[in-house]
Amino acid sequence: MKTGLGILFFASLTGSAAASGAPIEAPLPPAPAWRGASERLIAPAGDPWITPAEASGFETTPSYDQTRAFVDRLVAASPLLRIERFGRTSEGRELYAVIASRGGGGRDRPVLLAQAGIHAGEIDGKDAGLMLLRDIAVRGRAALLDNVDLVFVPIFNADGHERASPFSRPNQRGPRAQGWRTTARNLNLNRDYLKADAPEMRAMIAFINRLDPTLYLDLHVTDGIDYQYDITYGFNGWDGRYAQSPAIGRWLDTVLRPAMDRALSRAGHIPGPLIFAVDDRNPAAGIGESVGTPRFSQGYGDFRRLPAILVENHSLKPYRQRVLGTYVLIEESLRLLGERGAGLKRAIAEDRARRPRRATLSWRPVEAPVAEIDWRGIAYEMYDSPVSGRQEIRWLGRPTSGRMRVFGQAPALQVALPRAWWVPASRPEVIERLRLHGVTVEPIAAARTVEVEMARLVNPALGPRANEGHVPLVVGQVERLRRAETFPAGSVRVPADQPLALVAAALLEPQSPESLLAWGFFPEILQRTEYIEGYAIEPLAGRMMAADPALARAFRAALAADPALAADPARRLAWFYERSAYHDERYLLYPIGREVGR
Repeated sequence: MKTGLGILFFASLTGSAAASGAPIEAPLPPAPAWRGASERLIAPAGDPWITPAEASGFETTPSYDQTRAFVDRLVAASPLLRIERFGRTSEGRELYAVIASRGGGGRDRPVLLAQAGIHAGEIDGKDAGLMLLRDIAVRGRAALLDNVDLVFVPIFNADGHERASPFSRPNQRGPRAQGWRTTARNLNLNRDYLKADAPEMRAMIAFINRLDPTLYLDLHVTDGIDYQYDITYGFNGWDGRYAQSPAIGRWLDTVLRPAMDRALSRAGHIPGPLIFAVDDRNPAAGIGESVGTPRFSQGYGDFRRLPAILVENHSLKPYRQRVLGTYVLIEESLRLLGERGAGLKRAIAEDRARRPRRATLSWRPVEAPVAEIDWRGIAYEMYDSPVSGRQEIRWLGRPTSGRMRVFGQAPALQVALPRAWWVPASRPEVIERLRLHGVTVEPIAAARTVEVEMARLVNPALGPRANEGHVPLVVGQVERLRRAETFPAGSVRVPADQPLALVAAALLEPQSPESLLAWGFFPEILQRTEYIEGYAIEPLAGRMMAADPALARAFRAALAADPALAADPARRLAWFYERSAYHDERYLLYPIGREVGR
């Protein structure tokens, strides 16, 4: 999942190599030898139901069409399986899920939604899921479905999947050709959960609303530093920290996590937490906890009261090992939901009934470590690089052990939730996104004047570069104003008294880093559309001071405090224009209102 400057450097190397001859593959560190009980899951050569990845010795992964052909064969052979189509990609490919059920479905049964290929080069989940579906359908593992349904999405980013190349992921060991990280529109789907720009993501959110899954697995591969762990995973609530849905976080941490670690360990794998080094070039500096915010799958799930787990296999482990570990993880999730899913459903109900008065919308790193853990690392050395001109790290493939500090985060932005938000009819794109997420909105049929709190931006700035199809807005400080605002017919009231209040807050609160405002959805409020000429404002300023001595004193104080203002005639005149009745009172005014009071 992680990327860095190394990819840019590698791209320049391969471009030069391609110009002069065959491209040069990036050398990877040695992989420690591995054997595990999960190897028994592999179908023997010649088995009529061997998956394409198994048939290649896990050297390759099947294309979109080859994957669908295998799925169609399984569905035709088993009454336990069916295909559900839930959308199309930008390039028109069908998005589909395989539904595995022996109980006819129904809201009383837990549902596991396992999603592969949101980053299409990180495709371990697809081949693991095909093996598991095969074993459920025709190899005697149908009992896994006795008390739970499986919904498996083999390829979420289908367009990126078909942009396959041996040079897609330079830090990853296998398969031979890997898909591309982003969609055909160059959008990263695992940054799109909340703003929901991509057709793939919009289809997935609608699918989630329809399914209401009990547990959501988002299957990835990560790079960064080297270590022994092959299957890492995480969620908000790990070790009791960061969960916006505390009952769900507690169940995942105390029920699922120990069971998952035991299952993976029994199968010969080494499970671990999500690992993000504080400094990739100095692994001993510690690892940092990264709180999932709602642009990511696990953070989005936390905000919408959906148990969601981000799975990150380690890119330097062989593809075979990673696929088998993912099989175990999905299988154990099914088994656990079948046996203890009622407890998770109770936790979901508890969190959906919760009505918090405050929400944490952003986090910041803290200097002191929050924990120290046993660490299963890989030996490394530093060497002087004639290319970079500095010391670089070289991983040696030898296991090491010790202790590692873990650095956490603290709330950076907490807001008190209003009774409701008001969205004017002039913002249909905002209203549509709220409805897409399933947020309850209350339309008004006639204009209504409401006492609300609104925010005026103070010195906002455009972000330094485009990000995910937008030019973000650095909101910074806001001025809070109480005012009577008239909302026209077609506007909506968004009550905070609902299960998805945190999703609404993240989208609508002006200082939320995930808000539609921060993503640049309101550029027109930055534009001044009326002006006043100097021949009009100068005499008007004199009359204003004569009529209001306090204003005259404030002007003199401003000149004394700000030499730049005193030296700039245009700014001096603008000072009065901004305080005159002619100034546009909606300039920099964020048009979403907050109905305050509880």
